[in-house]
Amino acid sequence: MPGGIDATAILDRVVPAKDVDGFHPYNVGLLVQGRPTLHPCTPAGIMEMFRRENIALAGKRAVVVGRSNIVGKPMAALLLHAHATVTICHSRTRDLASVTREAEILIAAAGRLSLIGEDHVSPGAVVVDVGMHRVTDRATVEHLFPGNEKKIAAFANKGAVLAGDVDFTRVAPKTSKITPVPGGVGPLTIAMLMANTVKAATMRRGKDL
Repeated sequence: MPGGIDATAILDRVVPAKDVDGFHPYNVGLLVQGRPTLHPCTPAGIMEMFRRENIALAGKRAVVVGRSNIVGKPMAALLLHAHATVTICHSRTRDLASVTREAEILIAAAGRLSLIGEDHVSPGAVVVDVGMHRVTDRATVEHLFPGNEKKIAAFANKGAVLAGDVDFTRVAPKTSKITPVPGGVGPLTIAMLMANTVKAATMRRGKDL
């Protein structure tokens, strides 16, 4: 929001039944309680991905890196409702790698470029990268994507490439599954926004979700 405008006050004025982003406090409360509501799109998209990839969550150790109201907190709630054992990490977590290495399911949503390296991930983990960063420094691009001629060519052409919170090149070989940036979580977020729009219309007609 532009400076001087209280974003929280604006959000509170959104009609909960039309809150297709799932950010209104009313919908957040329903989410925490595990009741039908409009879920934030990125966490909802990740849960849909888990379903479609047949990734079991019950009893799994899940770590969410990031505690935002948009991704981190609702992601943790949805994982809890799926019977995972959930840990939330953030900027004040001590020895982050020692915590994330315990994860069978790792969600990186801290908003820091390449925060998660190979030392942060246990072999066979499922890693979901929510981060999205525009990298404009050539040396950083060459470090993140060594020997990747396609990325280097894209940088030379556009002056920037996209990368995530996970150092994909070094982490991917250790994982059983990992989402790319771009082309991973982003399209799911858009899809779930459309799904929430349909749900909202359905609820406004007095039908169940």
